Amino acid sequence: MRRREFIAGLGSAAAWPVVARAQQTGRMRRIGLLLPAAADDPVFQDRLAAFYQGLALLGWTIGRDVRIDSRWAGTNADDIRRHAAELVALAPDVILAHSASAVRPLLQATRTVPIVFPLAGDPVAAGLVDSLARPGGNATGFMSFEFNLSGKWLELLKQIAPSVTRVAVLRDSDIGSSTSQFAVIQAVAPSLRVEVCATQARSSAQSRTSRALRMAV
Repeated sequence: MRRREFIAGLGSAAAWPVVARAQQTGRMRRIGLLLPAAADDPVFQDRLAAFYQGLALLGWTIGRDVRIDSRWAGTNADDIRRHAAELVALAPDVILAHSASAVRPLLQATRTVPIVFPLAGDPVAAGLVDSLARPGGNATGFMSFEFNLSGKWLELLKQIAPSVTRVAVLRDSDIGSSTSQFAVIQAVAPSLRVEVCATQARSSAQSRTSRALRMAV
């Protein structure tokens, strides 16, 4: 049996208990969706369509045995917090939230309702889970990046330019995944006999503010 067919078989087998529960309990389940985007965002519309298709494949019919409560929160932090509180007040069975900006307000609002995130840069650094092996708490999900790849960047650079001994790494320390990536690069550097130094990447607005503060001091 080929690998793809084997995995598909496992997926189908795993789906059967879910379908059986949906048909046996008779109680309508409730899923909350917190999306940090506008309702007409084409990328999120495609993702939502895929989610609905997945539910259908598992035997769930919206309006019959599952209800979806969606909140298009945009990118404003206050709006996201408000919609997060609204969803938690509905006491859903589970909440699906995209990115750390949506998950964090939910964790502030509840420690009992299960929260699933399909995408997060660094869930540990962002404070969404305790660790990748043991998430703990009421949130779990998927990472968008494997940090060990960061070390490969340095290895490739060394292969391209073997004489390089000092490398500057552009990073934004306000982003949790940036910190984790740089940590991996630092760990790999000694074995390649390379010294790495971090250079903070800022927007033009941040740079102007920083210069103004230095002048004031």
